[in-house]
Amino acid sequence: MPHDHYQGSGSPELLAPAGSPEALAAAVAAGADAVYLAGRRFGARHYAANFSNEELRSAVDYAHLRGVRVYVTANVLVRDAELPDVARYLLWLYETGVDAVLVQDTGGASLAREVVPDLPLHASTQMTVHNREGVARAAREGFSRVVLARELTLPEIEGIAEDAEARRVGIEVFAHGALCYCYSGQCLLSSVIGGRSGNRGMCAQPCRKPYRLVVAEKDDYGRPKDLRAVPKEERYLLSTRDLCVYPHLDLLARAPLASLKIEGRMRSAEYVATVTSIYRRALDAIAAGETWSPSREDMHDLALAFNREFTEGYILGAPGIMARDRPGNRGILLGTVTGYDPRREEATVRLAGDVVPRSGDGLAFCTDDPEQDSGAVVRGIPAVRHGTVRLSVPAPVGEGARVFLTKSADLEERAKRVIGEPHQPLPLDVTVTWEDGTPCLEAVLARHGGEPLRVRYRSDLRMEPARSRPLTPDQIAEQLRKTGGTPFAVNKMDLRYPGGLFAPLGELNRVRRSFLEKVEEAVLAAWRPGPDAVSAARERAEAAIAGMTQPAEPRERARPPSISIYTDTLEGVEAAVRGGARTVYLEPSTPGLLEEAAAICREGGADLVWKWPSITRRGFLDAAAPLLPSLYEAGVHGVMVSGLGAADAVRRAEPRMNLYGAAGLNVWNHRTARELAPLFLRCTASPELPAADLARLAESAGGAPLLEVLVQGSIEAMVTEDRLIPAVSGERSDGRFLGLEDQRNRVFPLRCDGEGRTCIANAVETSLIDHLPGIVAMGIDAVAIDARGRGSRYAGDMAGIYRAGLDAAGRGDPGMLSALKDEVKRRALGGITGGHFVRGLPE
Repeated sequence: MPHDHYQGSGSPELLAPAGSPEALAAAVAAGADAVYLAGRRFGARHYAANFSNEELRSAVDYAHLRGVRVYVTANVLVRDAELPDVARYLLWLYETGVDAVLVQDTGGASLAREVVPDLPLHASTQMTVHNREGVARAAREGFSRVVLARELTLPEIEGIAEDAEARRVGIEVFAHGALCYCYSGQCLLSSVIGGRSGNRGMCAQPCRKPYRLVVAEKDDYGRPKDLRAVPKEERYLLSTRDLCVYPHLDLLARAPLASLKIEGRMRSAEYVATVTSIYRRALDAIAAGETWSPSREDMHDLALAFNREFTEGYILGAPGIMARDRPGNRGILLGTVTGYDPRREEATVRLAGDVVPRSGDGLAFCTDDPEQDSGAVVRGIPAVRHGTVRLSVPAPVGEGARVFLTKSADLEERAKRVIGEPHQPLPLDVTVTWEDGTPCLEAVLARHGGEPLRVRYRSDLRMEPARSRPLTPDQIAEQLRKTGGTPFAVNKMDLRYPGGLFAPLGELNRVRRSFLEKVEEAVLAAWRPGPDAVSAARERAEAAIAGMTQPAEPRERARPPSISIYTDTLEGVEAAVRGGARTVYLEPSTPGLLEEAAAICREGGADLVWKWPSITRRGFLDAAAPLLPSLYEAGVHGVMVSGLGAADAVRRAEPRMNLYGAAGLNVWNHRTARELAPLFLRCTASPELPAADLARLAESAGGAPLLEVLVQGSIEAMVTEDRLIPAVSGERSDGRFLGLEDQRNRVFPLRCDGEGRTCIANAVETSLIDHLPGIVAMGIDAVAIDARGRGSRYAGDMAGIYRAGLDAAGRGDPGMLSALKDEVKRRALGGITGGHFVRGLPE
């Protein structure tokens, strides 16, 4: 099988999206080095067309015959019950000859290493790898490539590439297309709002909806009193621009990158063809050493293909990432409405430049209120007079409305021409010899990074001595050189014809066709593993599946769960300990509080754990890690992290420090839990897990690591680099309640972490107080209450309520649990929900 494309091998690979067979053909025709696509299961774009198994097999063959690699996304989080199907799917992908598989799930990655160790693994951006420790760990765990978080800057990436361990993997970054507002893999907003989990490829894109910022003073339980809206014209507060690094592509082409990725598996084939071909031409010019500069025409076409306004992104340090005024496609500005004729249903538009609409173009008429925008399709050829044009519109439009060209018939025609252009054929050097009158053909194909491929074919045709007119060498060569309808072209032909022989030309054509079929089979076989490797992989898959279907070893039920509290103040620490918490996760604004907090916990018989931010980039790690030895000596019991890179940084700085895993580790199945067991004392199960899945996880994990469940509080649904509060309002977050209010009047609390990032919580508070008997029966080690931003009274009261709830669960007292649920409701923010624990997950 071909080797993966590593950094340092020259120009970065151009990786294009293929959400459908048509988009695949477009990507290949436009010059992609590789494509990424998904089957009907386990891919993070559930609502793309995607590929059936038959289509996927054909897609792999189609791409390989044209020298293009295929990476398949299996980058969703996986339930325990799905693991056997994941093993079967990985085996099938391996047999099919895919070049790599992208994964998010830690347990799924371990299964791939066990079942198909020869299949290259790429760490999806959903794994939230954002520091050199995370890249180095990926290298140690057998990944050949890491798709970094889109929030990293080019200097950070270059710093990562300087690390000796990190250099063992290729680094991939996004170059063009939509941006996520939240760090990928850490977003639960779609999941908590409507059950459509982004971690299962079902994101409903709530970040593209309107919100308003609200502010209030807090009551004793951290709830808002007398909410008021912060005046702001922009309504789409979470809507990002689209990434476009094209203007500075030469910087990325010289960076230590293996691959530049175009986003867009939900986009059309014409979009894929347009964007891929523009980046292809630019990369080729840069690689050839030409003096390259961005083309105005190319930027025009990229904008026409699709844009929500472009940004050069975090990677190039762009100051403007957000497009808060409207969430849709901008196209390019065509002009402004100067009048409307209701009788003719025509708008008069003053053109802003030299672009003139033509028949088939799509238009958007935009007002100050995006919800009042309207669209139209141009019919016929409108006449331009004195810089204005009249356009038929289906609804009245007001004077001053801006008109955008959002679909260009001309661009689509040019894209279709790109798709229809013949692909560069694979060159064959062909030698033809004769043995006892039988033509024997041998083809030699060069292979990137490997020995040339040789294909030998002895035909079943026996040419007879000619009676009158023997075939000439030119006649034979003419027939054997034809390759129309195949992906090949004969580069050189060495014809060692003895002369004097004859056969019908149709028979020579049949020989040629059979020969080229053999060459095609050999080329495809070279991309696939051999039969012995497949047989061994099947045995490993069967063994892995058998191990997963064996009943778990019964284990003794441990003591009832202890209570953990998340807080961000010393007062919260004191109240939590008084309320009966045995573990306190403190996420302070400054680490200077930790030693005093440790003393408070020690006196109250509790453990203090330093809760690190969900995202730990270089600046934080360099400041925090050196503090760990002295903090350990001062009685800090452990550190809670959301990423494996951060875990390794803790372990390197202070090996004695206990590690706790936050929900950001996305523990969905027992294989993930077992992979984390050597590092972590305790891990938080994903708050997306239904009760039945959580019970199966707890049983199958066997108590290593210990499991914790978030049972109370506003679930953190997003973490983003966007400094939303100061950017939108200039408001301070200190001491006051800040939130986002949606169109249904739900209010999502906001807070800033110690690094200034915005964290958005669910509008409805999770509460599992009445489900404690089931949680206790699962053998869960601890139940956690998130009191960050809620004040000390909430922390203390909730700790006491859940301590009483655990006692009631132990006694089998449902009446007490019902009364305690009422107590929770009296203190909750936005009401309470059982979340996915009760509702389950859509399939």
